[in-house]
Amino acid sequence: MEITVSDAAIKWFKDEMNLQPGEGIRFFGKVYGRTNVHEGFSIGIAKEIATKPLVRTEIDSLIFSIDQTDDWFFAGYDLQVDYDAQKDEPIYHFEATPAHSAS
Repeated sequence: MEITVSDAAIKWFKDEMNLQPGEGIRFFGKVYGRTNVHEGFSIGIAKEIATKPLVRTEIDSLIFSIDQTDDWFFAGYDLQVDYDAQKDEPIYHFEATPAHSAS
């Protein structure tokens, strides 16, 4: 499981959430909405770092993480975070991990 974040999305998080070096974003699953692999659930974000990280990625001195308690939502997928300029917000895409797609 990996988290990748585009340069445009990093800029959005810095500007809109006032992220400073050493701070981070925690991604989590929430009820309502949808993703490309979940119906009825979407991604939430919080300006914090997972206390028990399932995955943690540092990019440009910022920490992007997912807590172990959200394994149910992210298991078997890599998370790709990009930026939608028309909506002025991050967009999320799940990609099956090689081990998961071979099952």
